[in-house]
Amino acid sequence: MAKAIRIRKGSDIRLVGVADKTLENPARTDLYAVKPTDFHGLTPKLVAREGDRVKAGDVLFFDKYNDSIKYNAPVSGTVDEVVRGEKRRILEVRIKADAQNEFKDFGAKSASSMSAADLRAHLLEGGCWPLIQQRPFAIVANPESTPKSIFIAGFDSSPLAPDGDFVMEGEADNFKEGLAALKVLADGKPVHLGVRPDSKAFNGVDAQVHQVSGPHPAGNPGVQIHHIDPINKGEVVWTIAAQDVANIGRFLRTGKFDMQRVVALTGAQVNQPKYYRVTVGANVSSMLNGQIKDDNTRVISGNVLTGDHITTDGFLGYYHHQITAIPEGKEPKFLLTDGWLSPGLKKFSLSHAYPTWLMPKSKRFNLDTNSNGEDRAFVVTGQYEKVFPFDIYPVQLVKSIIVNDIDSMEKLGIYEVAPEDFALCEYACTSKIEVQDIVREGLDTIMKEFS
Repeated sequence: MAKAIRIRKGSDIRLVGVADKTLENPARTDLYAVKPTDFHGLTPKLVAREGDRVKAGDVLFFDKYNDSIKYNAPVSGTVDEVVRGEKRRILEVRIKADAQNEFKDFGAKSASSMSAADLRAHLLEGGCWPLIQQRPFAIVANPESTPKSIFIAGFDSSPLAPDGDFVMEGEADNFKEGLAALKVLADGKPVHLGVRPDSKAFNGVDAQVHQVSGPHPAGNPGVQIHHIDPINKGEVVWTIAAQDVANIGRFLRTGKFDMQRVVALTGAQVNQPKYYRVTVGANVSSMLNGQIKDDNTRVISGNVLTGDHITTDGFLGYYHHQITAIPEGKEPKFLLTDGWLSPGLKKFSLSHAYPTWLMPKSKRFNLDTNSNGEDRAFVVTGQYEKVFPFDIYPVQLVKSIIVNDIDSMEKLGIYEVAPEDFALCEYACTSKIEVQDIVREGLDTIMKEFS
C-alpha cells in the first residue's frame, strides 16, 4: 500500500514555458559527448583516443581510482575530439556518430536469474553503473558498498520539470526489469519509489511506493530519504531516476547499451516547448534549431536552479532530463518600472514583497537570469528555513562548512544533503550566497577526511 508523505516547506517557482505533452524525435544529430565533469570527483583515464572507431557500449574512459566503473560510448562512430580545459583536464569526449548505430553485444539477461555479484559486474561492464548515485556525497555509487536502501525518483518537482508519467509512457517493461535488477542489488533491503499522488505510470510495480505531495523540493531524493529512511554516519543509500531504471532494464533485455531519454525543452525563450526522445549526450542544437526566440537567451542543461549553462551547440548533461531557455538578465532595469521600486506585478517573490503572491496559482512568470543583488554579509533572515523541508538547521550547517568544522557538520546532518537540496535556499538568499557550492565543498571535505 502506498504511503503518503506531505512536504509543507518549499516553493514552486512558476515559470513560463511548460512543455506541451507532445513527443518528437529531433532532427538527426551527428555529434555526441560524454562529459567527465558530469560525474563529481571523477578522474578519468582515457581508453579511446581521437580517431578511434567505437561501437555504442565501447569504453571511452574509466575512473582512475575505481577502474571497475566504466563510461561507455552512447553511440557508434569515431572519437572526434577530446576537449581539455585547464591543466589538461578532460571536459568532453566527443563522438561523430555513424548514420546507423552499431551496438556492442553484451548479451540479453534476466536480472531475476542472476546473483547480485554477477549483476553488478554485468552493469559495470556495460557502462550502466554511473546511472546509480549514492548518498552521502551525491557521487556515482561505490559498487563495493552495500546500500541500506535504494530510492527511485518517480517525479521531478524542479521548475518546468518534465511530467513523470509522460516520460515513462511505453517504458513499463523496461522499468519492471530495471526494478528487478535494483531489488537483486539491494539484496533484501527496501527499494523505495517516490511518486505524485495522481501518478498512474507505476501502478502495480513491486516496490515500496510513497505518494509525495507538496512543493519543490518534494521530488528531490534527499527530501524523500530524510522523511522515509534517514541516513546516519556510516550508512549508504543509492538513488536513481525512473528513466534510468528503464535504461538499465533495456540494457538487460536487449544486451545493448541504448541510453535513451525523453527530454523536455522548456522556458520562456522557446517557441514551442515540448518533449524529445534523444540519446544521452546528444548535441542540443538539433532540438534548439528554430526554437529559440532571440539571441538574448541563456540555455541550461537541466533546470534553472541546478542546471549547467551551455551553448546552443552544447550537449545534454548525463543526469539531465530537460533543457531550459530563459532570457539573459543583462539589460539594465529602470528603478520605477522594473526595479525594486516598481509595483512588481510581473515579479515572482518568495517573501511576499510583491503583490503577485495574491494572484492565482495558475499565474506564471517570465524571469530572467538577473540575481537582483550582489554578494553581501551572511544575514540571518529565516528565509532558508521556510523553503528547506529537512529537520536540519540549514544556516548553521552552511556556517559550519564555511569554518570547516567537521564535528558540527556531522552533528548538523551533512550526510543527508546534496547541493541540489539547497537550491531553493540559494534562490531565496538575500545575501546572494552560492550555498550549493558551499555544501559541495563541505561534502568534499568530509569525503576526503574519511577516504
